[in-house]
Amino acid sequence: MPKGSVNVEIFKERLRLAWSWNGKRFWLYIGLPDTIVNRKVASMKASQIELDIASGNFDPSLAKYKPQKQESISVSELFDQFVEYKRRKIEADTFAKYTAFQKHVAVFFKNKTTISVSESVAENFRDWLLSDRSLEPVTVRERIIMMNACWEWAHKKKLVLENPWADVKVSVPPKQRPEPFTLTEMSAIVHKFRSDSNFSNYADYVEFKFGVGLRTGEAAALQWRHCSAECDRIWIGESLSNGGSRKSTKTNKARTVPLTPRLQQLLLDRRPIETLPDNLIFTSSEGRAIDSKNFCNRYWKPALASLGIDYRKPYNTRHTLISHGLEAGMNPVAIASLTGHNVRTLYENYAGLVNSPQLPDFFPVLNPVSDADFVVIPSDISE
Repeated sequence: MPKGSVNVEIFKERLRLAWSWNGKRFWLYIGLPDTIVNRKVASMKASQIELDIASGNFDPSLAKYKPQKQESISVSELFDQFVEYKRRKIEADTFAKYTAFQKHVAVFFKNKTTISVSESVAENFRDWLLSDRSLEPVTVRERIIMMNACWEWAHKKKLVLENPWADVKVSVPPKQRPEPFTLTEMSAIVHKFRSDSNFSNYADYVEFKFGVGLRTGEAAALQWRHCSAECDRIWIGESLSNGGSRKSTKTNKARTVPLTPRLQQLLLDRRPIETLPDNLIFTSSEGRAIDSKNFCNRYWKPALASLGIDYRKPYNTRHTLISHGLEAGMNPVAIASLTGHNVRTLYENYAGLVNSPQLPDFFPVLNPVSDADFVVIPSDISE
């Protein structure tokens, strides 16, 4: 071995460095399995030691070169620390996903340390999650993203040296988007909520969601201070979680939506004579913030079932507005501005409705279509 040269070796299936200095033999145990990435890490450490030897800055105690304290922490312990860190950063609904995932991490990794997690181990964990039929591929992808974020956080805290999750991918097959509600279905749903005393408290809420295309949390967060004096415009810049916490919108951007005369009158009729700015515009039957799960299970699902309409989530009211608007010829950029979409996202998700190609009809018309078969978009949707 040349003088001052540091070699990368394999010892008990782990990488270590070996060299001599002042007639004394030294070994530094890297603790990483032999992979291409880990070899690079070891080589960088070797170069650092060689440079220190050449410049007279070598530390014979090796404290300067030893890996950080990653060997002493288990995967479960690390993820638990990460979850506790996230508690202060995310909403209750999202945090629940992290706590639910802790069980999977504990079962698979048991007492294994972070240093034992190579990319192949990470892929084995991914495959193990995918083998659980109760987990959709999109959920598995979400959880692998959590592990990647955990390791990135741990790397900043100097708890790990490398991130084996960075290149672990989960293929998610495309899903067909639910059909938007037809105009006939929309009318029937709103009429059901208005005419049935069990549902009538939510009639304005349902019609407003159809008419403005709000996200569920955005509709629940609306307060009278968000409404213009004439009720002809509504400011949308906040969202309310089921836990009751108020936050920014999904895109962290606010928008002001001009309302149709019908929706303007809906708000004018609903507004109390003495209005407190922070009072919610739409509330539950008990006068509290609308809980989306409770609303869906107790009112939305029964209403659709009684009408014989195929079930689609309340969020589909947003998809419905966008779909009918595009089919009516509205500018996609204008729709994105009104609904708070990223323009690129809207084009990607609704590409089939924007200048969609028309297949040629090679067959004779056997049953001519009457005017009654055409549905005309009402002006209050396309405005």
